[in-house]
Amino acid sequence: MSIRSADRLGGRAAIVGIGATEFSKDSGRSELTLAVEAVQAALDDAGLTPADVDGVVTFTMDTSPEITVAQAAGIGELSFFSRIHYGGGAACATVQQAALAVAAGVADVVVCYRAFNERSGRRFGSGVQQREPSAEGAALGWQLPFGLLTPASWVAMIAQRYLHTYGLTPDAFGHVAVTDRRHAARNPAAYFYGKPITLADHAASRWIVEPLRLLDCCQETDGGQAIVVTSAERARDLRRPPAVIVAAAQGAGRNQEAMTSFYRDELTGLPEMGVVAGQLWRTAGLAPADIDVAILYDHFTPFVLMQLEEFGFCGPGEAADFVAADALPLNTHGGQLGEAYLHGMNGIAEAVRQVRGTSVNQIPGASRTLVTAGTGVPTSGLILGADA
Repeated sequence: MSIRSADRLGGRAAIVGIGATEFSKDSGRSELTLAVEAVQAALDDAGLTPADVDGVVTFTMDTSPEITVAQAAGIGELSFFSRIHYGGGAACATVQQAALAVAAGVADVVVCYRAFNERSGRRFGSGVQQREPSAEGAALGWQLPFGLLTPASWVAMIAQRYLHTYGLTPDAFGHVAVTDRRHAARNPAAYFYGKPITLADHAASRWIVEPLRLLDCCQETDGGQAIVVTSAERARDLRRPPAVIVAAAQGAGRNQEAMTSFYRDELTGLPEMGVVAGQLWRTAGLAPADIDVAILYDHFTPFVLMQLEEFGFCGPGEAADFVAADALPLNTHGGQLGEAYLHGMNGIAEAVRQVRGTSVNQIPGASRTLVTAGTGVPTSGLILGADA
């Protein structure tokens, strides 16, 4: 992979299985159990067995180690295992790692997973409670003493600057929330199934950290999601239509920090996602007009707008109007605001469903989906496509 030229990974691997637990606020079981349930469901979806798996990828934040999940799921020997850092920024990179392993012949079938009790157990929204000594922890020391303790407070700083620069009000963020909840209302797997909202509901929701309201912030969810990756050739013989990995990329920007990159020259965009966008477009040979559905990481609504601008779907400061006009099908599963917050892994699953033609909010003829991972941190993205 180069930030200056296309890579040779595109088209060599595919997603062939997706599986999830139910999404809840109190799962009543361990995170290991959730991981195993999701892995087993994904293998069943692919028509594969645990014995077929020889690679596993997850997040550094996951509490269930690869070898423990493999043992509990009945998976045998592993020739590849890997973890990706930076929270939700890892989501699409887990699939990239799996595709790289498959393309290099290091593994034949790789399972990517994420599982947590993020509502009933550790709540990420509560922010930093304690931190082991590290360079990353030292960097946070420049913000925490001044009250910037939670992800919402970190994002609010950049969101406020975005509004100021483009002469917008917090109502601009409401279009993302309304769009997500409209799709969630038709998705039986979504926590907010049957519960759409209006712009008035968004404007009436309480402040969390100005300019972010309650309905600008994603959920906290208990659940698990797994993805199965194998070669494009093998994928054609399996149970489901494959979602070919047309392009996969990671990106970190200049002066990058994890959620607190406040010392950049500009605070109105997401340079790390700009790096990902450039890599995806170069490798896929595609442009924004070629994308049928976008599944954009939506832990906070302002960063959805900035992603649309980084990818070139619209100009700087224009994304709120772009979303309001329904110019591009967006987060058709309901997103992390409406379906569940699984660190973006459920978004990858929705992108697969769109390519398969099985989404509850199916876009007719969808054959190219864009998926992004967590923003404000070093991040990743995918373009998935139907098998030619």
